[in-house]
Amino acid sequence: MSISFSYADRPLNVRGKRKIKQLLLEVARLEGHEVGHLNYVYCSDEFLLDINRRFLQHDYYTDIVTFDLSHPGQMAIEGEIYISVDRVHENAESLKVPFAEELLRVVIHGLLHLIGYDDKSAAKRKKMRRAEDLYINFFETLR
Repeated sequence: MSISFSYADRPLNVRGKRKIKQLLLEVARLEGHEVGHLNYVYCSDEFLLDINRRFLQHDYYTDIVTFDLSHPGQMAIEGEIYISVDRVHENAESLKVPFAEELLRVVIHGLLHLIGYDDKSAAKRKKMRRAEDLYINFFETLR
């Protein structure tokens, strides 16, 4: 089991990686899964827009694109999660929350997608948001 943080074209010094990894492992466990391998890749808006266009045929900016690389029937979660640092900065400003909090929310959001959470409807977005809030608060209790 491993969790890695890297970057494509937008360097980002992620503080507290050990604690974030601990949280992600615990989220997976609490949701009835285990982590095989997760690779978080930080990038720019333009880099993620290109991924969104090429692989999802979506022509718009987004903060995250998650690729599920898990094997059918396997409990271990495998995935590659691309996060636009530009979009996270902009969202943090508009929501008036610290960048680190918004980044943590997006990191959790990617894992929740791999676990099976969906945000295609208002009700499902609300359920996902509640889970994000729960795990952000749980993060604060970790040492």
